[in-house]
Amino acid sequence: MSILSSFKYCLDATIPIFILMILGYFLRYAGIFTEKVSAGVNSYVFRAALPALLFYDLAKKDFAEMWDGKYVLFCFFATLASILLVMAVSHLLKRRDIRGEFIQVGYRSSAAILGALLAENLYGDTGMVPLMILGSVPLYNVAAVAVLEYYKPENVEERSRDTADQKRAMMRRTIINVLKNPIILGIAAGLGWSLIKLPIPVIADRSIEYLARTASPLGIMALGASFDFKESIGLVKEASLAAFMKLFGLGMIFLPICVALGFTGPKLAAAIVMCGSPSTVSCYIMAREMGHKGVLTSNTVMLTTLFSSVSITMWLFIFKTQGLL
Repeated sequence: MSILSSFKYCLDATIPIFILMILGYFLRYAGIFTEKVSAGVNSYVFRAALPALLFYDLAKKDFAEMWDGKYVLFCFFATLASILLVMAVSHLLKRRDIRGEFIQVGYRSSAAILGALLAENLYGDTGMVPLMILGSVPLYNVAAVAVLEYYKPENVEERSRDTADQKRAMMRRTIINVLKNPIILGIAAGLGWSLIKLPIPVIADRSIEYLARTASPLGIMALGASFDFKESIGLVKEASLAAFMKLFGLGMIFLPICVALGFTGPKLAAAIVMCGSPSTVSCYIMAREMGHKGVLTSNTVMLTTLFSSVSITMWLFIFKTQGLL
C-alpha cells in the first residue's frame, strides 16, 4: 500500500463519520434531532444497539483458531498502561468534573470497526484484529464504565465531603453499577457465546446484526446534534491534549514496544489501530448516559476523527519504510 493510498484509505474511513456528525448538527436546527430525541437515541444506542454490536463482534470470532497468548497479553497490558497513563495526566486538569470524560476519550479507540477495515485493506482479511479486540476491547469498555461511574461529577463532589464509610458505600455502588451495565453484559454474553462455540440461528443472527448496525450511524448523528460550539470553546485545550495522546502519544510509547517484542506485519497493523485510531463515538454515548455533560467527549471525538487520517498514515509510513508491515 502506497502512502497516497494509505492516506486515501484513512480519509475514506473517517470522513463519512465526520459528515454524519455534521448532518446530525444540522438536523437539530431542522427540528428533527431535538434535545429530547437526541436523549432518546443516546439511551437506545447505549442500552440496546451498542450491547448488540459488542455481542455480535465477539460471538462471531473464533479466537482459538488464531490464538497467540503473548500478543493478547501485550494488547491487554498496553491498554491497561494506557488507561493508567491517561488517568495520571487527567489529575493535572484544573476541572475535576471532566476527568472521567478525559480518561475515556484519551485511551479508547475505534479498534473493532476501523481495525477490521484497515487489516482487510492491507492484507485481504482481518488478520490479527480479532486477537487485538480480545486483548483490548473488553478492557476498554469495563474500564470506561468504571471510570465514568467513579468520576461522575456528583460522585466527585460527594467524595470530597464523605466519611470513610460513605466512600466505601459509594465504591460498592460503583462496582454494582459496573456489573449491571449493558455494555458489560453485552461483552460477557459475546465472549461466553464464542467460548462455547454455539451457532447463532439464522433468524437471530440477522436480527442481532440489523440491531447492531444501527449503533454507529445513530450514535454519530446524536453526537453531532448535541454539539455546542459555545461550550466547546472553553474545553479546546483539554480536548486537544486528549486528542494528541490518543492519536500520537500512546503510539510513541507502545508501538516501539510492540516491534521490540517481535510483533510485525498483521499484528503490528492491529496495534497501530489500537494505539493511533480515533476515539470511538460510543465514548459520547456512554458519557451522556452515565451522567456526564459530554462536551469534552464530543470535542475530542471530532478532533480525533478529523486528524486520524494523518496519524494512521504517519504510523503506516514509519513502519512500512522500515519493512515491518
